[in-house]
Amino acid sequence: MIQLSRRQFGGLMAAAAAQTGNLFGISSDASRIDDVLRSGMQKRGIPSVVALACNADQILYSGAFGPRDGASSVAVAADSIFQIASMTKPLTAVAAMQLVEQGKVALDEPVAKFLPKLANPQVLEGFDVAGKPVLRPAKTAITLRHLLTHTSGMAYSPWHGQMFKYSQQFPIPNSEIAPVVPLMFEPGTSWQYGVSADWTGRLVEAISGQNLAKYFQDNIQDPLGMTDTAFNVDPKKFDRLVGRYQRSPEGKFVAVPRTLPAPVSDYNGGGGLASTGLDYVKFMQMILRSGLAGVNTQILSARSIEMMLKNQIGDIQAGKMKSLSPNLSADVDTNPGQVDHWGLGFLRQGKPQDGMRATGSVSWAGIYNTYFWIDPTRRIAGVILMQYLPFFDSAAIGLLGDYERAVYANV
Repeated sequence: MIQLSRRQFGGLMAAAAAQTGNLFGISSDASRIDDVLRSGMQKRGIPSVVALACNADQILYSGAFGPRDGASSVAVAADSIFQIASMTKPLTAVAAMQLVEQGKVALDEPVAKFLPKLANPQVLEGFDVAGKPVLRPAKTAITLRHLLTHTSGMAYSPWHGQMFKYSQQFPIPNSEIAPVVPLMFEPGTSWQYGVSADWTGRLVEAISGQNLAKYFQDNIQDPLGMTDTAFNVDPKKFDRLVGRYQRSPEGKFVAVPRTLPAPVSDYNGGGGLASTGLDYVKFMQMILRSGLAGVNTQILSARSIEMMLKNQIGDIQAGKMKSLSPNLSADVDTNPGQVDHWGLGFLRQGKPQDGMRATGSVSWAGIYNTYFWIDPTRRIAGVILMQYLPFFDSAAIGLLGDYERAVYANV
């Protein structure tokens, strides 16, 4: 791996920024957003950033700053390809809602009808004196609504103590998609981020008869013109792939050698897509247009979009997670001091913050510090793409906040 000092990063970033910056010039105040991103990156030592903002009809801002990777001065651009990881989940939710609209599955019917492996879920109640897990049968069947709202009881081990302890005894291979795991609580009674979207992807495949890559291509990506979004990066596009970094315990960014990801043939609804800021804008604009992809193409009905954006978990709180793997993720608190909820595939903002997104806005992120938000009230959406670990790093969150405030102040 290649380790660069902050000064070296600054030099590469300055050279690349001189070539990029605002690409569209639609906003008369775009230079102010450019300045916020440049200064925020320099202050925090972040290697590279691509950021776009849009309304339902046009791109309002596009900026790209910094080098493509730690070994070259090639600049990032609006069409640079990032691994967006869990920003795959909203596409999976849209796919599932398409099947709901077609009457092929209901939100509140047991998914075991289509996914027999989920027929007899077990709830982890704790561990006995010998440290062995104590399991009991769940009283509630898992439904699609549970999967889409992360209230199924499934949890990712890095953000849940009991699941972390269980996974130490029964490791889940990194290559395994949608593993059968114990539930951490009775379905529908709490919120916890986990493999629910992985299983939603399996559900889409089981009902549609297509693998997830083909289903996305035919029913979401092609209608929206998302030509650079894929589970497997086209080798011909390798020059546009952005390299990743890992922050060291000393706080320095260590560059991971940039290589073409190994091709996969098993597709994960919870993560795995690579995409660009330009492509993801098209997805966000579809949400802002209440499901409309083109003049005569409706991806989802306005009613389905409305359901996805509404709070679907009542008084249950979402979006706060304590990390047990600091190299992978910092603690996650999406809206400190506030209570946020979950729709069907998105985190939903509970209360507004001054100069930022409105109540009812939805958002989510990817593990490599990629973030987006969609504000139906202000009719604005934004995406900011970085490419490093740990997730929810304070520098990335600080830059996200700076960028969002600049967007609302200047577009």
